[in-house]
Amino acid sequence: MQLSPPPLRILHVVRRYGPVGGMERYVWELSHELHGMGQHITIICEQCLETPTAGIQVVALGTVRPKPRWLALLRFGARVQAWLKHHKAGFDLIHSHERTAVHHVTTFHAPPFANVLKKPFWKRWSVRVKMQLYLEKRELQTARCIIPNSTLIAQELAHYYPEVAEKIFSPIAPGVRASVVRPFASVPKLGGTVAFVGKEWKRKGLPLAVEIVSELKKNRPYLQFIIVGPDKKDIASLVSRLQETGQMKGWNAQPQYDQFDVLLHPASHEPYGMVIAEAMAAGVAVVISDQCGAAAHVQTGAGSVLPLSAPLPLWVQALEQALTRNTPVPEFSRPWQQVAVEHLTLYRTMLRSGTDQAPALL
Repeated sequence: MQLSPPPLRILHVVRRYGPVGGMERYVWELSHELHGMGQHITIICEQCLETPTAGIQVVALGTVRPKPRWLALLRFGARVQAWLKHHKAGFDLIHSHERTAVHHVTTFHAPPFANVLKKPFWKRWSVRVKMQLYLEKRELQTARCIIPNSTLIAQELAHYYPEVAEKIFSPIAPGVRASVVRPFASVPKLGGTVAFVGKEWKRKGLPLAVEIVSELKKNRPYLQFIIVGPDKKDIASLVSRLQETGQMKGWNAQPQYDQFDVLLHPASHEPYGMVIAEAMAAGVAVVISDQCGAAAHVQTGAGSVLPLSAPLPLWVQALEQALTRNTPVPEFSRPWQQVAVEHLTLYRTMLRSGTDQAPALL
């Protein structure tokens, strides 16, 4: 009879532990699923923002001054390193989600800071930039395994840091919790509901979304455009041309995906784009740019992925096609348990082989 492998003793490093943001929720959900699978999970953080399931051990080191950010990251990393001098032997594997230098595995939840190198030299000439680049490079050099959460991030890491390309494993995208699914129904010929969701509205493409919707309204005068995320005062002039159809909801409002017909997300740079996955999981069609990491998960029939440079008529056409679809959006499911399985498989493979060679990716 084949025996089950013994549970692993895993330490996750994150500054804020709790379901309070994209990266933080990733760590929260992953750690709970791994714990539910019988692994021994410890969290080392600055602060714990919500009480975890019994059995997950949390070490809160206390907050550091948040600004400047590079100095806060440096101080937190030093505290973690000091704590591990006396406790490192208690773990099989250290998985960091921060700019540390004591980990076996690190996850990139956002694009590399090295994107700053695209900017003119006078925008790169500062202590902040130099220190952020130093911390990022140190993090990558320390890791035996680098996990991007999208192919987009993986490609950028390999571009800016070719010396660590062999350590970049296949992406492990975030999970999506089940939500209320939009009942399939035909959209009124002159109406429909298009939604934009995103607090960082400039990067996520709201100005382009307004142009697209404004053009589409010429043929669909009763089209409703719902905006969730930005403060109304910040985008008042932008959406004034939409008049009463620019229904704006504040960032604290939860997107009600089952009330949308289409999610429009023409982002200029979106490392993953949880709103895209959440919309598809709710049976909502999506029209997005190819600069979204979640574009890799958009199945045929789920909507359209367009180049950011696509002319306005193509965007309008894609939105019109999504509104006139006569079949339901294909089912999309990515439970957090699957995310945990992928991590545990990677952990065990890495520990068993002792290798720093990653599977072919790029």
